Amino acid sequence: MRSACYSCPAQRWPGRRARSISKEAADAIVVFKEEVNGSEVFLNQAAGYLVFPRVYKVGIGFGAETGEGALIVGGRTVDYYRTTAGSFGLQLGAQAKSIVIAFMTQEALTKFQNSTGWKAGVDGSVALIDIGVGKTIDTDNVRDPVVGFIFGSKGLMYNLTLEGSKFTKLEKSAAE
Repeated sequence: MRSACYSCPAQRWPGRRARSISKEAADAIVVFKEEVNGSEVFLNQAAGYLVFPRVYKVGIGFGAETGEGALIVGGRTVDYYRTTAGSFGLQLGAQAKSIVIAFMTQEALTKFQNSTGWKAGVDGSVALIDIGVGKTIDTDNVRDPVVGFIFGSKGLMYNLTLEGSKFTKLEKSAAE
């Protein structure tokens, strides 16, 4: 596991890792579409979406989480990102989750892409959708410019937050 870096410039990394993240992100979208009714229509309406196939959180008093993902625009991966977050308080254990963040307007997507390190709740508000398993996303009633979904192997997860999560762009290598 790589160490988290909250203020680092974009990092270089091998093209093979980029292809692996793209494949994992595509697989996570398949699961998302299978688990959440209405998600396909919702993603089709988005200007772009950020997919983190696996975000790991570990905590013993202090908690940390990290994961790598892909930004998908027009059905293809355009950039790669890392998410990091820390927390302090009563916590013990480990958890893995998947995250999809949909940018519902071109303006919200452009603001995210032009940032050097975007922090949920500071640089942009993310409305979390936490409907239960088997329910349908009502795409007509979602009016927020940035919408997040946190899900696991059993559908969307409850009582989770992206508040304080930082998203930093990873630089693709020229060898890709």
